[in-house]
Amino acid sequence: MAPPPRSLDTWIPHGSWLKEPSGDSLWLSMALPTLGLDPWSLLGLFLFQLLLLLLPPTNAGGGGQEPMPRVKYYAGDGRRALSFFHQKGLRDFDTLLLSGDGGTLYVGAREAILALDIQDPGVPRLKNMIPWPASDKKKTECAFKKKSNETQCFNFIRVLVSFNATHLYACGTFAFSPLCTFIELQDSNLLPILEDKVMDGKGQSPFDPAHKHTAVLTDGMLYSGTMSNFLGSEPILMRTLGSQPVLKTDNFLRWLQSDASFVAAIPSTEVVYFFFEETASEFEFFEKLHTSRVARVCKNDVGGEKVLQKKWTTFLKAQLLCAQSGQLPFNIIRHAVLLPSDSQVYAVFTSQWESGGTRSSAVCAFSLEDIKRVFEGKYKELNKETSRWTTFGFSDIDPRPGSCSVGPSSDRALTFMKDHFLMDEQVVGIPLLVKSGVEYTRLAVETAQSTDGHGHVVMYLGTTTGSLHKAVVSGDSGAHLVEEIQLFSDPEPVRNLQLAPIQGAVFAGFSGGIWKVPRANCSVYESCVDCILARDPHCAWDPKSSICRLLPTHIPKSWRQDMERGNPDWACASGPMARSQPPQRRPQIIKEVLAAPNSILELPCPHPSALASYRWSHGTAAVPGASSTVYNGSLLLLLRDGVGGLYQCWATENGFSYPVVSYWVDSEDQPLALDPELAGIPRERVEAPLTRVGGGAALAAQRSYWPHFLTVTVLLALVLSGVLILLLASPLGALRARGKVQGCDTLPPGDKAPLSKEKHLHPCKEHRTSANAVDADNNRLGTEVA
Repeated sequence: MAPPPRSLDTWIPHGSWLKEPSGDSLWLSMALPTLGLDPWSLLGLFLFQLLLLLLPPTNAGGGGQEPMPRVKYYAGDGRRALSFFHQKGLRDFDTLLLSGDGGTLYVGAREAILALDIQDPGVPRLKNMIPWPASDKKKTECAFKKKSNETQCFNFIRVLVSFNATHLYACGTFAFSPLCTFIELQDSNLLPILEDKVMDGKGQSPFDPAHKHTAVLTDGMLYSGTMSNFLGSEPILMRTLGSQPVLKTDNFLRWLQSDASFVAAIPSTEVVYFFFEETASEFEFFEKLHTSRVARVCKNDVGGEKVLQKKWTTFLKAQLLCAQSGQLPFNIIRHAVLLPSDSQVYAVFTSQWESGGTRSSAVCAFSLEDIKRVFEGKYKELNKETSRWTTFGFSDIDPRPGSCSVGPSSDRALTFMKDHFLMDEQVVGIPLLVKSGVEYTRLAVETAQSTDGHGHVVMYLGTTTGSLHKAVVSGDSGAHLVEEIQLFSDPEPVRNLQLAPIQGAVFAGFSGGIWKVPRANCSVYESCVDCILARDPHCAWDPKSSICRLLPTHIPKSWRQDMERGNPDWACASGPMARSQPPQRRPQIIKEVLAAPNSILELPCPHPSALASYRWSHGTAAVPGASSTVYNGSLLLLLRDGVGGLYQCWATENGFSYPVVSYWVDSEDQPLALDPELAGIPRERVEAPLTRVGGGAALAAQRSYWPHFLTVTVLLALVLSGVLILLLASPLGALRARGKVQGCDTLPPGDKAPLSKEKHLHPCKEHRTSANAVDADNNRLGTEVA
């Protein structure tokens, strides 16, 4: 007895038509013609369900714990207008310096120093350039020492600071023979370098351009951290220029490990902080453990008279800890900057350990008060008998060793400082942003004021692959990524970042030039909902002009933002707040699609936000599962009777849902009547990609799924052929064994040939058999095989 009839949707659930039990599938094949489906409709259903099996499952967007950029711009994307400066014949735009008035950007490149005018919008304009190449003699000596005359034996500018209103101070590698010089300025233009102004740069600039370094000029004195020898095995912290005596660290006392790598120098009121990473000497592991450090020297340090002559007498260092609870620490510091407005040091870290085959990065904030407190705490002491570091309490020497006291310290205090330079306590940072699969190289930080008057910390982060991330710190909840901008088509690291607040831009230096990146791109947010959800402190919604605008210095009270929650229900409401109406969720425009029956339509859905999750609806209900599926965000729809009408792609972000795109799907044979509720909404006729499966017509679309069908057909044929061969292999083998001619002597497997030459195998003899004998043998063989 046949089962009772059921609806087509019951028999063809979403994505599982070919997975029904064999009995139901047989009944379905018999029942489909009774439902009024012609052969071409059956073919369309078959191809569509086969297509559902071929398409891999897609993951919904959003919902992840790790922050990800809401918007990503690829290289050359016209929505994010960038300006690019380059100069023919110049490479390695590594060092950037902003003038005091903010109108000139000085650039240290390979064997040249440039002055760029950045006051006008658009591409920076070259004001003038002075060459500073390494001499031919130095280049020859560099090549003789087994260095590359194509990539290393040049003068790479590594130090470029403003000495005073009329002079810059610059240092370069000079083909592994560092030199420094003063450069005179005239109306922000660079004057040629004079030979008598060039001096030895050892201890101020590295020998090798690949070595990390840092330098800062404060109170007329240059504090630098670099490698002081050709081999790059002697790190040094050094003070030069100014009226104070030249001081440096003691290599013999091993205050710094031989692999120390300096990334930043930050001056404070009384001290200068150096940030670097090195091998940890206080831990014992099988593998070399790297650790991040902060070192401190006092500005009024004059060195010792008998002990530590011309050496620092206030050098102290402590460990920096940037880690999430229960996770391995991010132990390699890459860069650090100070935000004076909140007395916080922001630093980017990576880890020497990989997670899932990729490295991760983190941004941590350190308070200057916490750093100061650690340097006023207990010391560590090396037990020379056990070679272990132990905690040493507070010293009874007054004034405290290492403090910035006025006047020279006693010999007892200096002797104590020689062995007690490592602090016992760690400086613990607050992780603001943790991102896997990304290595941050540089960062720049500023404060942006929102419409409610609160300041928000904005971070610009350069990566090893040439991207720029914009992150906003959101109180105690960490940071969220507003956007990612891919600067270069070919991956390479961002060498340097320089903020220009007056121009509202950040400059990124790399090997081939300089990118000027406006710090916000408000015009890309076309609706109030999108503008509010972006949570960019530089952008706000202007309800009068219905445009997302860049915030001016004086912010109008009517402009809307919601940096803390990003709630469009509140910010985009119309009317007075007491009687406000929620934002409209009606589509702004409806795209009309007209297609032939039994066509497979592809309805694209743009994804304006990577943080949102997306779903499709058919009118007020869900999309019909038997005739549709979602692949890469697009809706694949088999156009049959009853499947036309309004299709909308909805985005849900921060708990707010809104339509991203709306389609009105019509059949060429039976157009649907317009929905009265959609009256007044503008319409636009579009041609969606489609595959025609009726009438044997070929593909009439931008994208074809026939290759998928043909691929599966070929694979299915191969599988069936293989199964058939396996089934026939055993009977054919038996027939072959029985079909051998009797009388041929053969050796069993594994037996050796006879040693005697007299014993031979009987040769095969020719036999003549009758037809009856053959038939009898065949009958007997057939019986045995069966």
